Amino acid sequence: MTEFDPLGVLRTLHANDVEFVLVGGLAAVAHGSPLATADIDITPNRRAGNLAKLATALRALNARLRVTDDPEGVPFPIDAAFLAAQPLMLNLVTDAGDVDLTFAPSGFPGGYDQLLPNAGIVHLVEEASTAVAALDDIIESKQAAGRDKDLAALPYLRELRRQLESRD
Repeated sequence: MTEFDPLGVLRTLHANDVEFVLVGGLAAVAHGSPLATADIDITPNRRAGNLAKLATALRALNARLRVTDDPEGVPFPIDAAFLAAQPLMLNLVTDAGDVDLTFAPSGFPGGYDQLLPNAGIVHLVEEASTAVAALDDIIESKQAAGRDKDLAALPYLRELRRQLESRD
């Protein structure tokens, strides 16, 4: 089993100048959530040039398709054309742990372009600053997804939002 190294993933993405918004559990952690996560979710900019940079980063991370019957994952054509053909999501295993490319997160069909205006810029790694989805957008996306694990996280995230608002 690969050790989860989300900062390694972020460093690789930034080293390749990939434009993305951090979403999901790790984005919630960046806002102060105590809930653990075992993967990193990003919503990349879908422009062709950015997808080419993302493909380079994914090759550097030795990305493979995550499948239930093979913990090592399955090789796939890591190029901009393959990434552009993905409609919603691509679940990957990498040498730095699981990475989910969420092109159109639940509740945000416009993906990157829809999330970026509300995103905060956070310094998570020395190499660069990271766009992190707004807490309200994370909550909205988890509500829209409706999965048990997302619904279970909602009370914690709403309380975090309440605490952050009360500080202001």
